[in-house]
Amino acid sequence: MAQRWALFDPDTWKALGRDLANYSRFVLPVSAAAVLLTVLGVGWYTQPDRYVLGYQPVQPIPYSHRLHAGVMKIPCLYCHSGALRSRHATIPAVATCMNCHQVTKTDSPQIKKLAAMFASGEALKWERVHTLPDHVYFDHRPHVSAGILCQTCHGEVQDMEIVYQHMSLRMGNCLGCHRDAHDALPADSKIKGGPDHCNACHR
Repeated sequence: MAQRWALFDPDTWKALGRDLANYSRFVLPVSAAAVLLTVLGVGWYTQPDRYVLGYQPVQPIPYSHRLHAGVMKIPCLYCHSGALRSRHATIPAVATCMNCHQVTKTDSPQIKKLAAMFASGEALKWERVHTLPDHVYFDHRPHVSAGILCQTCHGEVQDMEIVYQHMSLRMGNCLGCHRDAHDALPADSKIKGGPDHCNACHR
């Protein structure tokens, strides 16, 4: 009977409250830190390869940017024509490749493969190198129109045998340039920088 009444003793509840308060001062911060570290760690280590600096997928047909963009000096916009008129730079259709290869290196096994695809209307499924998460909005048009070179973000593509991701696509790199675009813009540009509010890239 005495034990039953002890449960309603105010001193017992006060002591219990003090114990819980002391316990929570240690447990809650440690638990919160553990959860935060777990979320950050999982987010970092499970990101897809295509978000990682240096990502270099194998393409369905060997293609040398060093030869085409470097030695032959074919402009980027010849193949990636969407960069001036749409959000996406786009990748070339087989028909674009065949503009030259109907008469160039026609004996090459890879060009024969390309010609067969062109004749059948089959699409060439290039492996995408640069991409962004779905929650990020990016438009090539204002960047290209401002005179920013493709190499600023994509690296010296004209020297790459196989294109790889030259720059991290994390938000810090984009914001760094938007807040101080001097090095990316032409010397006579009057543009000081790009927008740095959330809605510019997260719509």
